[in-house]
Amino acid sequence: MTIAPAAAPEGRWLLQRRIRLIVGTTIAYNVVEAIVAITAGSLASSAALIGFGLDSVIEVLSAGAVAWQFTRRDPERWEKGTLRVIAVAFFALAAYVTVSSVAALVGGDQVRHSPLGIVITAASVVIMPVLSLAERRAGRELGSATAVADSKQTLICTYLSAAVLAGLVLNSFFGWWWADAIAGLVIAGFAVREGIEAWRGDTCATSVGMLLDDDD
Repeated sequence: MTIAPAAAPEGRWLLQRRIRLIVGTTIAYNVVEAIVAITAGSLASSAALIGFGLDSVIEVLSAGAVAWQFTRRDPERWEKGTLRVIAVAFFALAAYVTVSSVAALVGGDQVRHSPLGIVITAASVVIMPVLSLAERRAGRELGSATAVADSKQTLICTYLSAAVLAGLVLNSFFGWWWADAIAGLVIAGFAVREGIEAWRGDTCATSVGMLLDDDD
């Protein structure tokens, strides 16, 4: 994917402001998504929904951790430790969701119908691509590889939302209780991927720096 040369100085400030707004909106939405998904998942005994909500929590916490890092006098000094903490959180999530999903499959646990869960995951399927596209366009115009990479991460979250939504719909309309557990395993795989990338130092959360540094 080609990234355009950096925008002219007079346009950089507006593009940076736009990206900060998009990233801030994404973080705020993830907070709402986490609260609703975990609540709905607990009420419906849905491992997939709970895992989906916890993933959103980690995304928000990782963004906050990186934001904190950018407030330090020497951000690079804290980068490795910050990313390792994020990685461990993702690995813990993967372990939790895997155990819960496998237990549900083995025990034949029935997942209750969750209208709230369907609404929040459906909303994510619609909202996340819009945020991703907006950030990708602004990132290309600014010549920011970080913003473009972060937009891809947001788009991947859309696929995750779609997987959970599919599991909830199949369970609600066809009684396929095991679909929820399968969706949970998809989340576990996603969390492992995120954990590995964070451990290696390859994380898109660094775009949070754009919220704090006008000259980045």
